[in-house]
Formats: sequence, structure tokens, C-alpha cells
Amino acid sequence: MASVSTSPRPAAPTQRIVVGVDGSAQSELALRWAAWIAAASDATIEAVAAWRYPITIGWAMPDWDPKAYAEKTLRTAVAAAYGDAKPSHLKSWVREGSPAEVLLHASDGALMLILGSRGMGGFKGLLLGSVSAHCAEHANCPVLIVHEQTPRNPEPAAAVEPAPARR
Repeated sequence: MASVSTSPRPAAPTQRIVVGVDGSAQSELALRWAAWIAAASDATIEAVAAWRYPITIGWAMPDWDPKAYAEKTLRTAVAAAYGDAKPSHLKSWVREGSPAEVLLHASDGALMLILGSRGMGGFKGLLLGSVSAHCAEHANCPVLIVHEQTPRNPEPAAAVEPAPARR
């Protein structure tokens, strides 16, 4: 006679970590950080990209589809960040709207919002891009902003390494 297990089946994670993805190297780094934090907190990762129809005056871009471009950007970033080792509780989606507003809406009820410090646009010398700065100020959850100097493969020791003493 076969034995029947009475232990409950593990539930899917109920917490969410939202990651803003724009195709930049920093958003790929944000995805890697999300995987590490999600594993430590038993959370789902939601990779999010935003799109908008461009405002044009006097000319059109008939062959360009911003939604399809955002979807491709998201797929490419997820593949670059994880390769064949995608986290099991990864969801990805695109929404029409400004990136900051889409991410702020997604942050409702999230455990954390993770962003790169600068995305594809903006000026190279800025410490924070406009989207990351806006989200850091207005998000409905804690925000982690990763920089180019943030370790590429987060490990517990790297995440909690103390800052050098000031003299």
C-alpha cells in the first residue's frame, strides 16, 4: 500500500519584489539583486517594463511598435540577467505609461522596488536618473537603487560589508 503524505504542499510566495527594466546594464544588475533578495525572503519577482507612444510633430514612425520593443527589451534583459537559471517565481509584464508612474503603481503592496540608478536615457554624469529619483521619493515600499559599483553577483558578505572608517 502506498503511503500518502499529509504534509501541506509549499505555497507560492505571497510577497513581491518589483524590478524596473529598461534594457540598461543596471536594470540587468537590478534583476540579479532581485533574485538574491527573493530567494532570501521567499518572494516573487515581477520584472516590469513601461512603454509609451512617442510624441511626434510632423513625422511618423509607422514601422515602430513601442509595446513590442518594450516586450523584447524585457525578454532580452531577463535572459541576460539569468541565462538558463531563471528564478522559479519570476513574472514579467509591460504596461503603457511613463516608467515612473507604472513602477509607482506596481510598488503598491510590494516588499521592495529595485531599480538601476540610471537607465537608458539621461545624462551620464547624474548620480540618479529621473525615474529612480522619483520612485525613491514616492514609492509605496522600500526602494533599492543599484549602481555600477554594486557587486554583480550579490552575496550576503558583499551586501553587509561595513563601510571603511572615516578619519
